[in-house]
Amino acid sequence: MPPTLLQRRRFSVAGLALAASIAAPALHAQSRPEKARLTLAVGGKATLYYLPLTIAEQLGYFKEEGLDVDIQDFSGGARALQAVLAGSADVCSGAFEHTINLQSSNRMFQAFVLQGRAPQIAVGVSTRTMVGYSGVGSLRGRRIGVSAPGSSTNMVARLLLSRFGVRHGEVEFVGVGTGAGALEALRAGQLDAMSNTEPVMTMLELQGDVRIIADTRTLKGTQELFGGAMPAACLYAPEAFVQKHPRTCQALAHAIVHALKWLQTAGPGDIVKTVPENNLLGDRALYLASFHKMREAISPDGLMPEDGAATALRALASFDTALKPDRIDLARLYTNMFARKAKDRFKI
Repeated sequence: MPPTLLQRRRFSVAGLALAASIAAPALHAQSRPEKARLTLAVGGKATLYYLPLTIAEQLGYFKEEGLDVDIQDFSGGARALQAVLAGSADVCSGAFEHTINLQSSNRMFQAFVLQGRAPQIAVGVSTRTMVGYSGVGSLRGRRIGVSAPGSSTNMVARLLLSRFGVRHGEVEFVGVGTGAGALEALRAGQLDAMSNTEPVMTMLELQGDVRIIADTRTLKGTQELFGGAMPAACLYAPEAFVQKHPRTCQALAHAIVHALKWLQTAGPGDIVKTVPENNLLGDRALYLASFHKMREAISPDGLMPEDGAATALRALASFDTALKPDRIDLARLYTNMFARKAKDRFKI
């Protein structure tokens, strides 16, 4: 082989190697989250409503995606949202309908991965103070416990009341959180009804403290109350954050969808070993009973259902006269781009 040709080949191989060595770190850097350290706000993290978030945290799925997530827990979703609005948190784990209320006040937020495909909220009347309960109309003048005013539990209660002609001002909503305090308030006779998440509602139901009158822990009950698929817990953030940090949102979506896949096959023993002991509220059996009641409400793949946004808007507009449906751009409320990539990656 002529020397010049041999030299060219050597140079070519060396050049390719050098290019690869330069490109590899660049490609790796491109896959890293733009914001590896971030703060996520949630209202009532110990509830089953946010079980996928807890699983992702406990099993280290956020860390696997190169994220250092500081989760701040609040008494309700509305308060978690306030943390994002105030700038002390980057992303919110909360109810999808908050994105609608935000857009109606010209604040653009976008959901990018779904945790729950049904609200997982039940409404029950106290068997102690409502012995003569004769229908939703008999709740006029009564005290109804919710996780926090403005939260998803409040929304479900308002929707139910409006269906039977009970106006917002005709009842008193009381924020009681989503844990032991909610149980104590109902059992002490301080409340006449409760709209709350799991495991609180199953614990009250199975111990005879409440009579369930509306149930969105199942897909059937959700269809009956909302008339369609009603998206629930999701990760959402300001639209500008999603646009500026797409790799961060993708990493978050990967972690949540990974948790959703794990939950599809997890058994009772897997659940109680993984969630923190405090989440069980002192009764493992009742916690697992709660899990089985709402298991089908967990999203299988993180994707927003096609009619979900429209169902949520219709529900809110049915009792909130200040909301103007024609001014809401449904397409800007969510994106399935990140969840779809995560679904493909985990082969769900």
